[in-house]
Amino acid sequence: MCKVWKFSKHNDRCALQDEFGNEISYKTLNSETRSLFDALGRRCLLFSFCRNEIGSVIGYTAFLNHGIVPVLLNSHIDRQMAHDLIRTYKPDYLWIPEDQVEQFPGMEMVYSAWHYALLKTVDENAYRLNEDLALLLTTSGSTGSPKFVRQSYENVLDNASAIAQYLALDEMERPITTLPMNYTYGLSIINSHLLVGATVLLTDKGLMQKEFWHFFKEAGATSFGGVPYTYEMLDKLRFYRMKLPALRTMTQAGGKILPELHEKFARYAEEQGKKFVVMYGQCEATARMGYLPPEKALEKKGSMGIAIPGGKFHLIGTGGTEVLAPYKTGELVYEGKNVTLGYAECGEDLAKGDERHGILETGDLAQFDEDGYYYIVGRKKRFLKIYGNRVNLDEIERLIKGAFETEVASTGIDDHMYIFVTDGSLEWQIREFIVEKTKLNPAAFKVLTIQEIPKNDAGKTLYKELVQRYEG
Repeated sequence: MCKVWKFSKHNDRCALQDEFGNEISYKTLNSETRSLFDALGRRCLLFSFCRNEIGSVIGYTAFLNHGIVPVLLNSHIDRQMAHDLIRTYKPDYLWIPEDQVEQFPGMEMVYSAWHYALLKTVDENAYRLNEDLALLLTTSGSTGSPKFVRQSYENVLDNASAIAQYLALDEMERPITTLPMNYTYGLSIINSHLLVGATVLLTDKGLMQKEFWHFFKEAGATSFGGVPYTYEMLDKLRFYRMKLPALRTMTQAGGKILPELHEKFARYAEEQGKKFVVMYGQCEATARMGYLPPEKALEKKGSMGIAIPGGKFHLIGTGGTEVLAPYKTGELVYEGKNVTLGYAECGEDLAKGDERHGILETGDLAQFDEDGYYYIVGRKKRFLKIYGNRVNLDEIERLIKGAFETEVASTGIDDHMYIFVTDGSLEWQIREFIVEKTKLNPAAFKVLTIQEIPKNDAGKTLYKELVQRYEG
């Protein structure tokens, strides 16, 4: 167990600033984390209901720097799901926004600060905590399930250090939150910037709200991160016309961005003297595994780049042999100290040690070019057999997104593919387009209109929810 951050190194610098004019220094952050730990008194399991607010970040940093193990959940999580998780894991405490305290009757408030309250739960935690266990995060797509990724202190510190290194972060950075802090990508931004003494700008406002852009400009945000959906929204907002003189860096992760969109933002960055950095990661690797150096953003359009400092990539082909030639497909395997310990699906799993030993089979299919830059070409399990032909569902989505102005998600079972779109007027055109592009028999798939594509906190499609629409 180790401290992740040494806040005393940056005492008088501003650590956190919110949209309401509140800010605290690293010295204050240090003392606030100590006070919260004093109220807890010992290493234990805790549920933290997260918002992009000062109180939420104080809690998170207090827990990691003082050996408390938090389970990070979105404060908007369905209350029945929250109570089910509490019954499963039996945390000793909840760290929760004060305006949600009444939703957990019978629990004693033992401490409060910055609009957050510490509640003592009814049951004592009966589960042993592995000494290396630092925190638990939901995997993408498992928001309401009891399955969590177990991250160690070494995982968090190693990945934050690597990110700070390849993005060349320093104390002058002012990143603005565009993603939930309970999501691995959003959390990695906080982790890496607090490591270097930067100022994190906190807001829960979205890109479509004027208040977000007002805060962005007033506070002089130097960077932001986004998933592919974020950049699709920015494209529609005509982001390229905005005057954002303080902005220096845009990062993208959380899935493969459309090559056309990649090129648009890379070109904008080049013309405006800014950096556009495409990255690759998974919660199972703490956050980041790969990045595309900004100077290669246009030349290597569509690539997710190279391994982060301290990490290694290789491809494993069919039959378990390593892929050694360029432009051959294999499963992407990553090695590094940021590969997490494994999963937890019940309280007993919290005692488990390292089950991965620094190696992660990502489940992504990839290729590398002659210069060693990697390209994701699909998911190992995102395939259907359609009348004997293997169909890549991710490729189907990319084809449609590249040709039509609609959100899209595809799923199904062998010989029956379902394509969901949000613009019903395009159903017939998309049907014809897919037949032309893929030569699929039109009897093998259906195009269905849906009001909204279901997504999780990270903006990733919840395919399981779509399954109910054709199985039910």
